[in-house]
Amino acid sequence: MEEKSFDIGIIGGGPAGYTAAINAGKKGLKTVLFEKNEIGGTCLNRGCIPTKAIMHSALLFKELKNSHDIGINTENISFDWTKIIERKDNIILKLRKMLELSIKNSGATIINSEAQILDKETIKDSYNNIYHCKKIILATGSEPKQVKGLEFDGDKILSSDDILRLDKLPKSIVIIGSGAIGIEWCRILSALDVDVKLIEMADHLLPVADIEVSKRIERIFKSEKINFYLNNSIDHIDKRPNNIFIRLKSGEDISADKILVAVGRSVVNQPHVDNVVTIGDAFGSIQLAHFASKQALEEICNIKFDRKFVPFVVYGTPEIAWVGLREQDLTPGSYQKILLPISAIGKSHCDNALDGFIKILKNDDCILGVHIISKEASSLVMQMSIAMQNDIGISKLKEICFPHPTYSEGLFESIMNL
Repeated sequence: MEEKSFDIGIIGGGPAGYTAAINAGKKGLKTVLFEKNEIGGTCLNRGCIPTKAIMHSALLFKELKNSHDIGINTENISFDWTKIIERKDNIILKLRKMLELSIKNSGATIINSEAQILDKETIKDSYNNIYHCKKIILATGSEPKQVKGLEFDGDKILSSDDILRLDKLPKSIVIIGSGAIGIEWCRILSALDVDVKLIEMADHLLPVADIEVSKRIERIFKSEKINFYLNNSIDHIDKRPNNIFIRLKSGEDISADKILVAVGRSVVNQPHVDNVVTIGDAFGSIQLAHFASKQALEEICNIKFDRKFVPFVVYGTPEIAWVGLREQDLTPGSYQKILLPISAIGKSHCDNALDGFIKILKNDDCILGVHIISKEASSLVMQMSIAMQNDIGISKLKEICFPHPTYSEGLFESIMNL
């Protein structure tokens, strides 16, 4: 057993933890970072990065299958799931090595071990080494949420971790939950010709989004022949040798090879200790990697940010993004809005990406919320997030010269019509 002293001890090597470690190290603080699994946390190893890598392959395959109307002939096109997964794994490995190097170059120490908080200034690792830390930050993240009766088995009932480890794609799948994870996997799998059925307990898909965004996603899914069931849930299942029989609360019977449970994530926490700071998913608020990173910067560097203007993005074709208030959050008569079809923008015709809109909500000169379904929506929403956090109103945005032809012109056209 050894005893060592540090300025800061950080438990958890995901976006919150590694951002805190790198910036603490750069400030000259003696820093130790504990991670029992892989550096990068869920985001790099089992979440954001692997799903986007797979999604790139899936959406490219889908685009090529439907490219005849833009003059590209791709008869008998196919995909290789094994190579898609190999590419995903290689991306993770490369980025993890880069991240580990950044942490070490900052001067922080990485301990590959579980960590137990003994008191507000003491941590013990799996080898019974003791670390005396002037400050402890808990960034232990989250894990896929379990549902009673649909416990993960890694075979027929899958978590968002399990689905990344599939050796081959199922012919059919039922996805429970239409949050970001459910919607994105629905898009990935349907693009790869898997028969997907989506079940949502709420009145609309993606219930955290603006109501018009939800309704448009439903319309897009219908046009793509993706079956979804609203105001519904699973009553019971029967695992059979070749598939799963599913009885819905509505009384409908469906079947699938596998079920993906995507109903959110549960906080991974240690017993509460006074004066220990908690950030990231473990904080129990917004479970987004960029929110976690900003919390870390606020804690270490005192860089403040306004939580009201954290942007949300759901990836796929088209992208979905929003920042600020939804229309259903506002009192009728207290706001004005514009909804511009993305097909009004020339670039959308050039890219054959006509489905979607830009919606801006405002009160007088103040932007209240922005909701976008479009190619490049993740970049467009960031422009408006910058404006909103810096109190840049409609009148000042009208003075900006937006380039042509771009999707950002849609923001300008929307602003000019408010």
